[in-house]
Amino acid sequence: MNNETFQVSGAGLGFRRCMIETLAEVETAQIDFLEVAPENWMGLGGRFDRSLREYTERYPFVTHGLSLSLGGPSPLDREFLLKLKQFMFDHNILGYSEHLSYCTDDGHLYDLMPIPFTEAAVKHVVSRIHQTQDILKQRIAIENVSYYAAPGAEMSELEFLLAVLNEADCDLLLDVNNIYVNSVNHGYDAAAFLAQIPGERISYIHVAGHYNEAEDLLVDTHGADVIDPVWGLLQQSYDLFGVKPTLLERDFNIPPMDQLLQELHTIRDHQRRALPVVAEESRYARI
Repeated sequence: MNNETFQVSGAGLGFRRCMIETLAEVETAQIDFLEVAPENWMGLGGRFDRSLREYTERYPFVTHGLSLSLGGPSPLDREFLLKLKQFMFDHNILGYSEHLSYCTDDGHLYDLMPIPFTEAAVKHVVSRIHQTQDILKQRIAIENVSYYAAPGAEMSELEFLLAVLNEADCDLLLDVNNIYVNSVNHGYDAAAFLAQIPGERISYIHVAGHYNEAEDLLVDTHGADVIDPVWGLLQQSYDLFGVKPTLLERDFNIPPMDQLLQELHTIRDHQRRALPVVAEESRYARI
């Protein structure tokens, strides 16, 4: 199994079709890597396929899945994984990540639903991660997700996440905005949560904005600027685990490219300010 995945560094940007023209005007050095949702690009021909190839030859890329439904009750979509494997090969993309959630139940639900925090769910998800890694012949990363209800929970969000990481022996796509959103919505300490993450499993990091629905309800939209408390969590992650590749997500209300590049500059500023990491093998030992 290939362990040489996610060979990216620095500050990256989620690549959307609306950026095809504006990104062409950006100096390559201003963006270190790009990320695509493979479902939005696989099987496309014509100018979209040609444009994607131009960019995959210009930048390092990673893929971030939307539809595999690792926690879902339906059989794992092996046909999708085989197409994904070919897509990644065709574009020389190594890394693949997916959400620790589900989005299917005899059909697509078109949303990322929370997996029950139970031992049975851990075993179910771990089995599907193993199948995915066997088909792709490489490790994958799972993303800690935002959630708004925890039906049937038998353990905490953190306990569930750590159990899946350890038993599946996979990597983590750490989303610091999701930690912040969940900490407000579910009343826990975001910094304490982050401090218990196994840093050696982090492949890369997501940072994004969200919407304030109410004082105690934040919605993870990827449609706004990153706020100071989330920047603070990002800095804490660097100080704890070392500088990790970090990607800015923006899916809605996408601003001009200059504004996106400014947020990438902010990521780099935090990376430059990171404290040296002191190894603590007991904290990060794998089970």
